[in-house]
Amino acid sequence: MSKLWQKTTDVNQLVESFTVGRDREFDQQMAAFDVLGSLAHTQMLQTINLLSADDLQLVQTELKKIYQDIDNGNFEIEAGVEDVHSQVELLLTRRIGDAGKKIHSGRSRNDQVLVDLKLFFRSELQQVVESVQQLFNLLLELSEKHKEVLLPGYTHLQVAMPSSFGLWFGAYAESLVDDLELVLAAYNITNKNPLGSAAGYGSSFPLNRTLTTQLLGFAGLNNNVVYAQMGRGKTERIIAQALSAVAATLAKMAMDQCLYLSQNFAFVSYPDHLTTGSSIMPHKKNPDVWEIMRGKCNRLQALPTDVAMMTTNLPSGYHREMQLLKELVFPAFADLKSCLGMAHFMLQHIEVKTNILDDPRYAYLFSVEEVNRQVLNGVPFRDAYKQVGMAIEQGNFKPNKEVNHTHEGSIGNLGNDYIADAMDGVLKKFDFAKTAVAIGNLLK
Repeated sequence: MSKLWQKTTDVNQLVESFTVGRDREFDQQMAAFDVLGSLAHTQMLQTINLLSADDLQLVQTELKKIYQDIDNGNFEIEAGVEDVHSQVELLLTRRIGDAGKKIHSGRSRNDQVLVDLKLFFRSELQQVVESVQQLFNLLLELSEKHKEVLLPGYTHLQVAMPSSFGLWFGAYAESLVDDLELVLAAYNITNKNPLGSAAGYGSSFPLNRTLTTQLLGFAGLNNNVVYAQMGRGKTERIIAQALSAVAATLAKMAMDQCLYLSQNFAFVSYPDHLTTGSSIMPHKKNPDVWEIMRGKCNRLQALPTDVAMMTTNLPSGYHREMQLLKELVFPAFADLKSCLGMAHFMLQHIEVKTNILDDPRYAYLFSVEEVNRQVLNGVPFRDAYKQVGMAIEQGNFKPNKEVNHTHEGSIGNLGNDYIADAMDGVLKKFDFAKTAVAIGNLLK
């Protein structure tokens, strides 16, 4: 197997297979980012005279061709090649000779994989943000569209007080705003450059780490080289917390939808082709999409613990089990993006029932409304509560179904404009445009 670190001794094949594991499979997803890191690193090497101008031109031209091959789906890590770093360097050396052998000066696989991961995570987090924004916009649109449609509210799964679809959709929209605050924190920690930390102790070469930071569009440096290496595992842990927050919102939404679609609730419906049936019960319309989403998102909520258990009590410096974090985090991004996309798709087709509260089982929803109505007419609260309670016990309660909630965030005053402004405020803190410009310049 081709390795950047190999000298003369071959590794036992059983050891080889066990230690490499699935790493090559996940490395394939980092290929484009490995090339970007090398484009920046080699530009920096030329400024400190570790690459000639001619060698830099050769290297840059060929790296961009490899990037294009990756983009076109024409790149693979060959059998016998250990990882993506080895594959890119092997291709480069085959095509341009000795110049390709010079690109590893001043770095280690440790900081090379760190920068690949940071670039990969940064890209994935941006895609999550864009998917969250799309779902958020739909939720607010549905909240406004259905703001007049009342819905039973529950506590302890018991009928409690009037709610509305406006409140229901808007609640999940606002939840996503807070979730993105955590994603923003994860993005900010991710968006720092570890390149130049080498194996975790820096280099005797006069590296210009500020230059590679600018070239790759990072917001700043992981300054201390030991801490740059300690960031592996920590970055994944914080990302896991952010992903799990979004997943928790989706899991709760999915659970609501499973309840609301059931015959005992029947608050919403979907076209037949978006639900599944039963092999023996012809009346069934199963919410399989929401159930699978609930399962995936519940699993995602375990991700921070999984990452923590992989990294707890490790001393500073690199340790080989760090590569196993890819098996946890890479699929998590794919699952969360899939769930966000499916939630958006399903909610585009949701149909809400408009006369839910006509059912007499929901009469007691309005008991608090009656208590408050009496209080507004001068009856002390405890007396009003007792009178309404006695009427309910004696079967004499006659609900007045007029709902008059006007305070901020209530049925008649959803505050969706404020929620939209809050989302805009969070989104503006992501520097996606700066990153796009930097990467575009690298690939020119």
